[in-house]
Amino acid sequence: MSHRIGVCLNKTCDEEFTVRIHISVPSYLVEELDRRAGDRPRNAFVCELIRRGLDEQRWDEIDAALGAVEDTGHEWDRDPGAWVRQQRRGDTSRSG
Repeated sequence: MSHRIGVCLNKTCDEEFTVRIHISVPSYLVEELDRRAGDRPRNAFVCELIRRGLDEQRWDEIDAALGAVEDTGHEWDRDPGAWVRQQRRGDTSRSG
């Protein structure tokens, strides 16, 4: 059995105008949602879950960038530790 719930992502989630959406989810997910949300309003909890889920999409972009830097031909290839120390010494915003 599925429950049909309306979710209104209101200003408690965001300062932007919001849109009311309707989703259907299995009853076991609603039970788990309510259990995990605890005293928090369901809408705010769902909003945070959606925000986190979308944030995970950034990892897709990171994965896509892997391999974009060549394996060789860098000024740090010979001695990466020395290169890092040199970069740190050259950074005037660092202390210590």
